[in-house]
Amino acid sequence: MLAYVYATTPSGQISLGSGSDFAELLNALSLLGQGERQIGETRTMVIRHLTDRGASSLLAFLTPGCHHALVSALTDPSRAEDAVIDDLAAMVDGVNTQVGSLPFVRLQLMLAPAVEACRILLAGPAPEPLLPQLRSTAVAASTLAGRLAFETHDDTASRALYAAATKQAGRLSEPWRQADVHMSHALVTMYAQDGLERPRVLVEAAVRAARTGDSVLVRARAHALQAEVAARAQLVRQVRTALGLAWYDMERDHAGDPSSSG
Repeated sequence: MLAYVYATTPSGQISLGSGSDFAELLNALSLLGQGERQIGETRTMVIRHLTDRGASSLLAFLTPGCHHALVSALTDPSRAEDAVIDDLAAMVDGVNTQVGSLPFVRLQLMLAPAVEACRILLAGPAPEPLLPQLRSTAVAASTLAGRLAFETHDDTASRALYAAATKQAGRLSEPWRQADVHMSHALVTMYAQDGLERPRVLVEAAVRAARTGDSVLVRARAHALQAEVAARAQLVRQVRTALGLAWYDMERDHAGDPSSSG
């Protein structure tokens, strides 16, 4: 009961993001000894119930007080601030943590404002110092949205969202982000259509990007996916080579790997 009370502001607005009373309550329960699994179940139960309300829940993962700043930035992108981009990133993370717990269609609705906000801000002109963080958030939002579109059988929308993610990832000085997009796209493509040619092309692009990037973990995942595609094509030698490279990367030092916090 407390969780439901703290998840709604006095004005009746749903607030579940970082800095909200709801987030503070869950943190307090953790400090009081509540198990991580129980807290996770409570969070999912409250989110599932409250997001049934529809439109009023679309901005539920924004931090308190962000709504006005976001509206101001969307009206004039040159007025965007760090806090707005941080909130959009938290919004994407909040939706991502609920994959597997909430219906895909509902997750799409909750994610749509972040995708659209990133698009408007990038059309700008947003302040130059904010562009790397904004592009990184846009990549995460569009990649997740592409996956959700695939899950709801909207392949046309999925391809467009992955294309948007690929475009913005290419403007970042972090090749591992490009590799992540290509891998996600390869996975949904592998299950969306017959044949391995398109997934193979995407995986090869992911491997090339990962090899020039700083993330060993992403490089390992790219080689592992390369092995899976080769296995589906019954290319035994290529499977062994790709798996060997994946194991080599996994056995290296991963401390400070950028993909762990990206």
